[in-house]
Amino acid sequence: MVVDTAAADLRRIERDLHDGAQARLVALAKGLGLAKEKLLEDPGAAAAMVDEAHGEVKVALQELRDLARGIHPAVLTDRGLDAALSSVASRCLVPVEVAVDLPGRPAAAIEGIAYFVVSELLQNVSKHAGARGARVEVWRAGGRRDAGRRRLLLRVSDDGRGGAGAVAGGGSGLAGLAERVGAVDGVFVVDSPPGGGTVVTAELPWRDREA
Repeated sequence: MVVDTAAADLRRIERDLHDGAQARLVALAKGLGLAKEKLLEDPGAAAAMVDEAHGEVKVALQELRDLARGIHPAVLTDRGLDAALSSVASRCLVPVEVAVDLPGRPAAAIEGIAYFVVSELLQNVSKHAGARGARVEVWRAGGRRDAGRRRLLLRVSDDGRGGAGAVAGGGSGLAGLAERVGAVDGVFVVDSPPGGGTVVTAELPWRDREA
């Protein structure tokens, strides 16, 4: 199932690149070409076209940033969840405490899902929560001897306005995160009473990273 999820993610990335940033950049190149042709005969029109192209560049960059959040960053590959999530937290618009307590690194696919989920949740905190602060906690639960019962736990909490809604109907991409977690037989729970802040907990199967 992890393989199927990875394949679906690859198709999504290819589609988003083709329909979004790539199409926008092609149109941008054409627009700049027309502006170059008009530069001598109509400088005012050329300037207006360059100004419009500048705006398109900003939109394309944002689309690429949004897309990149779904791809493993180098810091995750090289240094694991602690460093990668600390990096994500540093870009949040509110102060975020990060506490990662793991005996080792989980399988790359599980680690990637954990990173993506926390990344998206912190984006939600920045954009929608109206919070003054947030906290990210990551730890492993389960017995040392029974590997099949080990789980990777994630908790992202904030002191914002709450009201994020139930998993199935929640806004800000919560349903998509629940689907991603469920694809690996994980559990995704949202506790977000109006005015009471939001706590999102995700539970993923722990699989040891292959040497």
